[in-house]
Formats: sequence, structure tokens, C-alpha cells
Amino acid sequence: MIEFIWNLASFVVALGILITVHEYGHFWVARKNGVQVDRFSIGFGKAIWRKVDRHGTEFVIAMIPLGGYVKMLDSRVDEVSESQISRTFNAKSVYQRIAIIAAGPFANFGFAIVAFYLMFLIGVPSVKPIIGEVNVGSIAGVAELPEKGEIVAISGQKTVDWQDVNLALVSSIGDKEITFTVKQANRTTNQDFTLNTENWAFSPEKESPMTSLGFMPFRAKAQATLALVAKDSPAEKAGLKAGDKLLSIGDENIDGQWLKFSEKIKLYPEQNVDIRVLRDGETLTLNVFPEAKKVNNNVVGYLGVQPISEPYPTEYLFDQAYGPITALEQSAIKTWNLVVLSFDMIGKLITGDVSVKNLSGPISIAQGAGNSADYGFVYFLGFLALISINLGIINLLPLPVLDGGHLFYYFIELFTGKPVPEKIQEIGFKFGTIALLSLMSIAIFNDLSRL
Repeated sequence: MIEFIWNLASFVVALGILITVHEYGHFWVARKNGVQVDRFSIGFGKAIWRKVDRHGTEFVIAMIPLGGYVKMLDSRVDEVSESQISRTFNAKSVYQRIAIIAAGPFANFGFAIVAFYLMFLIGVPSVKPIIGEVNVGSIAGVAELPEKGEIVAISGQKTVDWQDVNLALVSSIGDKEITFTVKQANRTTNQDFTLNTENWAFSPEKESPMTSLGFMPFRAKAQATLALVAKDSPAEKAGLKAGDKLLSIGDENIDGQWLKFSEKIKLYPEQNVDIRVLRDGETLTLNVFPEAKKVNNNVVGYLGVQPISEPYPTEYLFDQAYGPITALEQSAIKTWNLVVLSFDMIGKLITGDVSVKNLSGPISIAQGAGNSADYGFVYFLGFLALISINLGIINLLPLPVLDGGHLFYYFIELFTGKPVPEKIQEIGFKFGTIALLSLMSIAIFNDLSRL
């Protein structure tokens, strides 16, 4: 319950910030172009706070924090006196209307640059993308991707941490080959490895792009000795304790390999199984009953233990921090890369290279908000930047109910010299509403299926 409240609160804060930024973009440019703004609302429904400024604009925070709007004076829907005609939205030139509507999404992109800028000034604890285990016979194995090599670029895109690697691989979905540029300790020059991805079967809802290609990030070796036993977990109920050295599960010795034990315990959801451990020089056999837990749409056994790990190599850790000038450059580059990636993903959704099962809705966003807030302010900034970019891009889609739909009509007007007939606009708005509701329904269904 506490986790739900925390996620919800983080979601409301994040959404409130991003909606305010978006609507302020419309508001600021409208005022600069001499348009009377009657209301600036964050949320819908009953107002819980309101204030009117000296320009006659009513600022409102409403009950339902799932959107917002800027109501501008418009003679098509409002009663307007002759003296006010010049201050209506529809009286402005098509260029001015385009600027006002485009200002919302571009305010979101600008906010992302600011958020990333602050993030890079503060510094982000990061991990170098060092390759761990490579599976024999996998796509990565066939390409002979070297273990303990550092991935410095993917298909020409620079990668400094695992987030960069993930984004580069996702953007490569549908490509016939992916080139990894790898730096190895025993070589003076970087080496390219080309992975044949013609038959790459990647399901983002089930696994990471790395595991689907057949390699894992480097991890500090885990020992088959328990560092932690969770309270009220199946392990604690069975009598396991921190410090126990795992010897076998069922009839199979684990040979001191934590990974082997971890994979085996997953095979026993809600099934009794014996575990043999060494405790204070004495061998004990304990019967455990792992809980059933859903992971990537599969039901696996969950015990509730953590192993002792060897120290992570300090040379693989770094703070991704820059000075004021470089941080601005890096934040602009990161924002641009994410904008390009997002449009690329939309294109791949249309072509079928990416499944609609990967669409996420408000539940996933709320969970992401809560998780990032848990990690700290700098990670929450990164989350806000990412969602701000996506909010801006969604609003640029050419659906008449969104900013992109309005822009589409205005560009038609720009080239034809006359506005799109209102009947056609009304048909477009109905189509846009149905399309948007359909996408939202799919996203929410996907969210619920992942719970």
C-alpha cells in the first residue's frame, strides 16, 4: 500500500510538472503574439485552487491531474466584441497559430534539455558497458563478441553506459546487422564486431536486448553464500540464515555456483524441495517451499535470499558529470538522440518491427516515477526528461485531437491559402479521438497484463 501511494504521488508530481511545462509553452507564445488567454488549467474537473491575474487570465489547479489546457479567446466559440477581435486566436496569421500550437511540444523538449543539464552537472553514478558472459551459439557468440570488452559504440552511436547500449540496441530493431565497437585491455585499437540480426527474435516485454542477442553485462561474481534472508520470506520460514553456504538443491550439487542455484530454484514455484547448506561447519538439509512469482510473463519460484558478491571493479565505475558548457552540449545531444529514437520506434510500430505489446500507459509511468524517485533526485530528473520527450512527441502525432493534428490542418492552410472546412475538421477530431482512445486502451491493457 505504501509503495502504491509513493508511486501515485511521484506520478502526480511528475505529470503536474510536465503538463505545466507543456501548457506554459502554449500560454507564453500566445501572449507574445497578442492572444487573450482566458484560462490556464492544470488538471480537469472541479477547481481546487484558482487565481486571476491583471491580464484577466484565470489560473486553475483542478481535481483530476491527468492533463491540462490553455483556453484562448476564439470568435468561433466565444462572443467577442469588435475591440477584442484582434486578440482572438483565430484572427492571428497561420504562422502565429503554428507557433502557438507547436510551442507546447517544444517546451517539453526544452525542459528535457534543462533536466539532463542539471543531471549532468550534479553527476550520475554510472557503470561502463563491460561485456560479461557470452552464450555459445548465440548471435553474440557467433560474432565472437569478447567477454570483458568495453562497448564504446553501436553502429556508430557512442555508448558510455548501459543505458546508451540499451537505447542503441532498441533503435537497431529491424536492422539486418549491428556493429559493436569494442575496446579490449590487451589491444591498443578498438575492434569492430558485426552481429547478424536478420533472425533476431527480440521480445522487449520478456527480455532485455542484450540477453536476446546472447550476452550479459559484466557482474561481480556472486558466491553461493547467503548475505541476506528477507523477513517473512519462504527462505526464512524454512530456517535459512545469512552466512549459510549453499551446497545442493534437490539431488543436484551446485558446485559453489550461485547462478546455478538461482536458475534451479526458479523451477520450483509452490513446490517442496530440499536444500543442503553448510552452517558453522555442520551440514544441514532444509525443506523449502518457494513462492510463485510472475517474471516476464513466466511463473518462477521465489525464495527471498541474496548472495554475497565479490567487490565490483572500481575501474568499471564512474560519475557521468560535466562542466557547465559540456553539460549543455551533452544534454542537447541526449535529448536529440531520444527524440530521433522515439520517432524511429513509432515508425517501427507502424511497420510491425515493434509490437504494440510494448506500449506503456499510466500504470507503468507511475511505477517508473516511483522507482526513479526511490533512487534519488538525479534519477528522477532523468525520468522527467524521458517522459517529457515522449509527451512532446505524442502531441506532435498528426491526430486531429492532438497538437500535431492542429498543426497538420494549419500546414494545409499554409499551402492552400484557405482553412480546412469545419466539417472535415470535425470528422478528423472524431477519428483522432477514437484512435487516441484505442492506443490508450492498448497501453493500459499492457500495463495490467504486466502486473
